[in-house]
Amino acid sequence: MSDIPVIDPTMTPAWDTLDQLADNFEPDLRKLFADDPNRTQTFTFDAADLHVDLSKNLVCPTLVGHLLALAEQTGVLELRDRMFAGEHINDALMELLIMIDAAKRASARSITAVITHYGYSRQERKAAPREPITAKLVADLLSVAGIDNAICIDLHASATQGFFDVPVNHMTAMPIFVDYFEKKGFDPADLCIVSPDVGRAKEAKKMQLLLDSDIAIMHKDRPRHNQAEITALIGDVTGKICIINDDMIDTGGSLVAAADTLKAKGADCIYACATHGILSGPAFDRIENSCIEEVVVTNTIPVPLDRQTGKIKVISVAPLLAKTIKNVYENGSVSGLFA
Repeated sequence: MSDIPVIDPTMTPAWDTLDQLADNFEPDLRKLFADDPNRTQTFTFDAADLHVDLSKNLVCPTLVGHLLALAEQTGVLELRDRMFAGEHINDALMELLIMIDAAKRASARSITAVITHYGYSRQERKAAPREPITAKLVADLLSVAGIDNAICIDLHASATQGFFDVPVNHMTAMPIFVDYFEKKGFDPADLCIVSPDVGRAKEAKKMQLLLDSDIAIMHKDRPRHNQAEITALIGDVTGKICIINDDMIDTGGSLVAAADTLKAKGADCIYACATHGILSGPAFDRIENSCIEEVVVTNTIPVPLDRQTGKIKVISVAPLLAKTIKNVYENGSVSGLFA
């Protein structure tokens, strides 16, 4: 994000105001609650599936207002929006490494990297001579920086866990998708879970068992990067409500090609679900103009609000992530959450 000018926070008007406030700021939590009977309501809010209570922090409305002003004057809001939009993954990775180093040098007892989308996950093998294995490189960087364990969600290849020299808690969004489609009230006899390629067949089988449905598997070739050709379909989808299950959707080319094939083979209607909605380039237009009824993704990669219309549906992994973090730090079972 080098195109955004660096602003020294100590040179802003908001900093001067906070500096003056600090001279006489002697917070008393009991007094803060006594002066404001509604303090709990004032400093409690919901963000997506998170319930946040700041009432027991040593803050007041005046202080919060000045802190928000400081964030605005230093460009934090714009940086946040651009980060959520997925810009410059290398910047995000570098910031993560710096934060890990800072925590380690502050004598943190343990450091866990929570990585909702593992960048470079698709480069987990050499598909051609002189190619890097960047997924391994990133794992090495995180390990050397000082993490004690990692929490990831639906890695492109499960074997990527072996690239780390520390424990990896590998989550899956499968329970969220199963719950979502169960609530739609489809007759299991009408459902067919579709794996878009052979590599995803094992996950499709898990979803098929959970929904008590049929299963179909596609064979996919990639003549070039971000292009896909469906060469075979194993299974009968005639008259079925098909749910294509994948780990990520990038440009949408593979997804739309799979949907077109299913429609040509007699599928009644087609849904799709994927953990990581990268949705780059022409993805939104391709999906909107396709025969797909609905595409369900999670918020591991934030989707712009103006795009969460029409066929794109975003569901949150926050509750599942919160339970996983809790179990990790209480030495509980993580695998039990996905049994």
